[in-house]
Amino acid sequence: MCAFILKSYNQKEEIRNPHFFILNKGNNSGKPLLAPCPNCFVIIAENQEQADQLHTLCYALWRCRAFVPHLHGSVIPFITIRSFRNVLEFHIPIIEKNATDFAKTVQALKLLEEREQNLKKTLRAVSEYKQAFVRQFFKSAGV
Repeated sequence: MCAFILKSYNQKEEIRNPHFFILNKGNNSGKPLLAPCPNCFVIIAENQEQADQLHTLCYALWRCRAFVPHLHGSVIPFITIRSFRNVLEFHIPIIEKNATDFAKTVQALKLLEEREQNLKKTLRAVSEYKQAFVRQFFKSAGV
């Protein structure tokens, strides 16, 4: 899992290998993204499995706020590519040492992510039903 490329994203470059993006400015610096944004890094992996593992590692580090101590700037916080790489490279040996447990964690996080998406869809539907009930009320009241 240790061979990957981390660099600033350039929209003019075409990326063919499996990859994902990392937000590098703002309070959510370090957050992995599937689509690029103006302020992001790109992590390019050798294969999809490695990309998934790195994405999960970055997500876990972002969720436990591991990048916060490495943020710079007073108005708009940001993380440097060197700081991000150092945090990532510090945690990679831990992941490699505990590969089976990490694989279980990856699967559990994927399942939780799917459940979260399902709950978001359900909440959107409930919100739409609320709007429909209110509209129906005003429509029947002649307003």
